[in-house]
Formats: sequence, C-alpha cells, structure tokens
Amino acid sequence: MTQILRTRPTRDDWLAHPPRATVRPQLRPWLLDPQSLTARIRARCANFEVQVIRQAPMRPHPDEAEVLGLRATDRAWLREVLLLADGVPVVYARSVLPRHNLRGAWRLFHGIGSRPLGAALFSDPRIVRQPLRCTRLDTRDARYHRAMHLMSGQLRLPASLWARRSLFRLRGRALLVSEVFLPTILNLAP
Repeated sequence: MTQILRTRPTRDDWLAHPPRATVRPQLRPWLLDPQSLTARIRARCANFEVQVIRQAPMRPHPDEAEVLGLRATDRAWLREVLLLADGVPVVYARSVLPRHNLRGAWRLFHGIGSRPLGAALFSDPRIVRQPLRCTRLDTRDARYHRAMHLMSGQLRLPASLWARRSLFRLRGRALLVSEVFLPTILNLAP
C-alpha cells in the first residue's frame, strides 16, 4: 500500500484545539487566546515593531484559497510581516485578502504599511473574528520554509512550528490572518 504525503495542510488540518501532548504548555495560551496578539506581545516587551516583508497581489496557498472561497488561480492581496519584541522576531504573520475585498470594507488594508493590523482589527466593533484554528507546520509547508528563511540567523531551527489562523469579517467580506509562532515567543514573560 502506497502512502500519500501531503505537501501542505488542508483546511481539515487546522484544529479548533491543539493536542495537549504535542504543544508545549507555555505555547498553548499563545495559540488559544482570541484577543489581539499585538496587544499580548506589547504587554510583554518594551518595544514592539512590525517589519513588513512583502505586500503585493499573489496567489494564496491552496488551503487559504479554499477558506476564502477563491479558485486556485485567483490572486489575492498578501501581506507578510514579522512581529518583533524588543528587536527579536517572535511571530511571522501572513494576511490574505481577496482582491475584490480590497475596495470598500477593507480599504484600510491597502495603506496599513508597518502599522500593526491587529490594532486596526480589534478597534473596529463592526469586524467579527471567527474562531481560531491551529496546526503544526513542518517541512512540507511553504509557510514553514518562509518562517525558517526569516529566522535563518538562529543557530538551531525547529523541525516544526505551530501556527494559528482565523477569518475576520467586515460587512460579509473576509480577511484571513495566519500567525506562525517562532521559538523566540517562549522567551516573552508569561
């Protein structure tokens, strides 16, 4: 019998709760807290920064396109950033917005620059966050490799990284935000 390996997580691989046996206890609160990740990090460091890596129209990953109701060939507006606590990258974040949603409801996304997206999302009461989902990313996933590339200065790279994501809706239009936790997140005060 031949075993088929997936090259990336599917929509079904994103879990409502991470398995206790595979997630370090210090990481669980980061994965499960439905409040602003920006605010959580800011409360644990003296200097918080957003470093924009890329902001451009691109094709989302197949599981992202599926969640957003896009075809595999559709392009979306993609924003990749690193969240830094006291100059140290702690989270690689990826936001995907269908291009037709860039007008109207999600205009703020286009000109956000290096401002934290989380601050904007949690300050508008019209924006509704759907439940968090999480998964473990490994060498079969492009997001893992992107995060590893951005962390390449570290001596010891992990075999896998935990990530969470959720949809934010404004006037029925969706924005997908994924956050990949780098090992350095565990250095922040509990």
